[in-house]
Amino acid sequence: MEHITLLLAIVVVTALVFDFTNGFHDTANAMATTISTGAMKPKTAVAMSAVLNLIGAFLSVEVAKTISGGIVNEDGIRTEVIFAALVGAILWNLLTWLLGLPSSSSHALFGGLIGAAVMSAGWSSINGGTVVTKVLLPAIAAPLVAGIAAMLATRLTYRINRNVTDPNQLKSTAKGYRAGQIASAGLVSLAHGTNDAQKTMGIITLALVTSGVLAPGSNPPMWVIVSAGVAIALGTYLGGWRIIRTMGKGLTDLQPPQGFAAQTSAATVILASSHLGFSLSTTQSCSGAVMGSGLGRKGGVVRWSTATRMFIAWGLTLPAAGLVGAGAEFLTKQGPWGIAVTAVILVGGSFAIWVASRRQPVDHTNVNDTDGDEPQGVVTTAIAAVQPPPIGVPASEPELISSIPASAPDDPARPPAKV
Repeated sequence: MEHITLLLAIVVVTALVFDFTNGFHDTANAMATTISTGAMKPKTAVAMSAVLNLIGAFLSVEVAKTISGGIVNEDGIRTEVIFAALVGAILWNLLTWLLGLPSSSSHALFGGLIGAAVMSAGWSSINGGTVVTKVLLPAIAAPLVAGIAAMLATRLTYRINRNVTDPNQLKSTAKGYRAGQIASAGLVSLAHGTNDAQKTMGIITLALVTSGVLAPGSNPPMWVIVSAGVAIALGTYLGGWRIIRTMGKGLTDLQPPQGFAAQTSAATVILASSHLGFSLSTTQSCSGAVMGSGLGRKGGVVRWSTATRMFIAWGLTLPAAGLVGAGAEFLTKQGPWGIAVTAVILVGGSFAIWVASRRQPVDHTNVNDTDGDEPQGVVTTAIAAVQPPPIGVPASEPELISSIPASAPDDPARPPAKV
């Protein structure tokens, strides 16, 4: 570490700031469904997620190697390029957090890196094959695979329990699904730490390589692994409450069996991709799983207006972060004054977004509030119109059915109707 210059130190700190924003931006991936169904209290959920994120950071370095030596050619890439890339990623992360949109922190980072590298050294600096096979294709496949798996798992879950009618069995079943949901949420948190913390490890390693501190192709040093794990864990503990509200309440109304199916499906996809070195978006995997579980329950619907806004954000992430990264790199190429101006833009933009977020704060006390949610779309309204009428339920089980809509007659956690 004796070769670390002031600029490299600034880049490392900025990378850890990105890792921090990644943590609170993506807390919703693991804990939104657990919080929305009441399986865990909000603060307890984010604390557990933070610890498991930290543990997950030590499990693998395959994704880090994909980023540090795969997406861009290390030769000819200056340290300033890494700084410009991080500026684009951080500002896009904060903007989508303000809007409550679960966009991909991973794609924000990739977009910023690609835009800055192209501005610095041209298109030849990008390994197009790696971008396609390990970034773009997983971006398309991950939400589809996770969504289909969650939909099938949800249907299987309700089918298995369709004949359960005894109140005691129903209560035990509901408690079992909540316990399973907590376990699966922990698995998603572990997977998130394994996949997303490595992205920051890869960026810092790339910066160390471009500065001559490490040889090309090196694995992340231990201090990089530890610092990246701690940064993402701290961000996770703060909780991205705006995005948690969107994923937990904005996309669909989830019950414990659906939450369990969604989280288990997403965790499987994320862990498999980490093992293979695919740097997919955990946000897209988890969002796809949530939508799949919403479609998997009879009477369940997805709020397609919210989903459409989310899809648009996904599509804009790479190019938008790339443009900001390219603009930041244009400034850093001008010399020290350009680097200073870029830093001022990053700090000023981040502060402005934070001030805007204080106008309508969202935290653990109101994360499950639905006031102010957008109206249901045409598809949702049409589906709801053909659902069976509400059926009465015994008053003796209010805690069991408080979150269960009347449009789910086959819910295993639902007591029998009064006669």
